[in-house]
Order: sequence, then structure tokens, then C-alpha cells
Amino acid sequence: MDSKEFHFLRQKLNKTQKQMSQLLGTSLKAIQSFEQGWRKVPVHVERQILFLWALKRGNGKDMRSCWDIRVCSLQTRQACPAWEFQVGHLCWFINGTICQGKPRESWGRKMKTCRKCEVFTLAMRHS
Repeated sequence: MDSKEFHFLRQKLNKTQKQMSQLLGTSLKAIQSFEQGWRKVPVHVERQILFLWALKRGNGKDMRSCWDIRVCSLQTRQACPAWEFQVGHLCWFINGTICQGKPRESWGRKMKTCRKCEVFTLAMRHS
């Protein structure tokens, strides 16, 4: 996540920098540093802000599951944590999901794949 996306999502969540720092459990200085590009947004902060945005949008109410969109086999579904917890609209948030036939080793690699996927783009649609 770059500084522009972080700033954009904070504004979409209608939070001041101070409110965002409290919500994310970090310092005000860290929020300012993320938005200025002085510090890289840590993985745990990126995950949390994306999750909060998905919740704010009411994610899941009208969302199709990833296994329906990606047309996963029953075998793949049964091996996937998103299926196990029945959160196909949040598959991008869950580590270890089976996407494109295999789980991703890291959050960074997972998000490279997820950011190109219809499930993620629908969840993050800025409306």
C-alpha cells in the first residue's frame, strides 16, 4: 500500500489522522509518516485499514463468494480457509487461501494476486 492509497482510505473512512492512529493502535506521527511516504505502511496496518474499509462498505451483503467467481472445484474449496470459515467475500484478507491453485507465501505476494482479482476489486470499490 502506498501513501496515496493510505491517505485516500483514511479520508473515505472519514477519520482524522488522530482518529486513525487510535483506530489502528499506532501513533499520530506514524500516520503522518505513512501519508507523507516517509515510512512504509506495515503489513498489519495495511490489512487492518483494508478490512475496515470493506466493513464500512457493508462487504458481504451483496458479494458473491470467491469460489463462485473463480469457479473453484470442491477439492480446492475444501482445502481453502475462506471456504472453511465461509468468508468468500473476504478471501483476500485470509492468509493461506487457495488462489490460482496454490496458497501465497507472504502477504505481499498474496496482495499482488488479490489486487488483480474481481473479488478484491469489488470489495474495494470506492463508492
